[in-house]
Amino acid sequence: MTRPIRIGVQLWPGGTPDYPTWRDAVLRTEEMGVDVIFGYDHFHKPFVELGSEGPTLLPVQPDVNNFEAWTALAAWGEMTSHAEIGTLVTGIGFRNPDLLADMARTIDHISGGRLILGLGAGWYEKDYAVYGYDYGTVSSRMRLFAEGLKRIENRLTHLQPRPLRQIPILIGGSGEKKTLPLVGRHAHIWHSFLDIETFRRKNDLVRQHAAAAGRDETGIERAIFWPGPGAADEYVAEGVTLFTTEIHPTEQGFDLAPLKEMLGWRDTHR
Repeated sequence: MTRPIRIGVQLWPGGTPDYPTWRDAVLRTEEMGVDVIFGYDHFHKPFVELGSEGPTLLPVQPDVNNFEAWTALAAWGEMTSHAEIGTLVTGIGFRNPDLLADMARTIDHISGGRLILGLGAGWYEKDYAVYGYDYGTVSSRMRLFAEGLKRIENRLTHLQPRPLRQIPILIGGSGEKKTLPLVGRHAHIWHSFLDIETFRRKNDLVRQHAAAAGRDETGIERAIFWPGPGAADEYVAEGVTLFTTEIHPTEQGFDLAPLKEMLGWRDTHR
């Protein structure tokens, strides 16, 4: 399956001066020609540093301005016109999976068929503790994730009206024992933060898991956090077609300049 190279941006609401500033960033991002605009599904901004396996929490986690993801996505569906929208990613334990499927279907209709349903097991303990959810263990959250994926897929086939398209399920993560088997069985997009050598090895595992599930692995789009224009070509050679970055606000708003390099690189590969 041949896909175009795409650029996605995750606009963090945590720390934004106000909602209009976040909204304006979404509109400006779409005007620039970004292919996918993501939010995140956190009730508080995680203060992290990024490593090769993803984010690591900093010792201090202060409270700052923040906004809820799915109510915002409904607004994005109305105010944007061509970029796909979604979360990177939704924690499965925060909502009843059947309800989440209905929310996704509704926003798919609001947006004219542009929703990506990003899903993960959840990892930021503060969200759970402050909002009264059971954080549990990695094993218990992964068990809920596996069960939730099945329930979401089932509910999407029973809703009336149906979604406008098969809503792509994006799974974020790279755990070999539990996450990658779920990618092979359920994902339409697999997103990770892996360095190139680790990506090659884990990509082979995704192929194996997809084959074991009776799926064509080329039906799974590979997505990676932006490694820079030089390294990006190596990922393209391995089948990656969606590159993402995240932009955090300051008191002055969102600096979207980093997207110019990504979009320029994309346009030379189309």
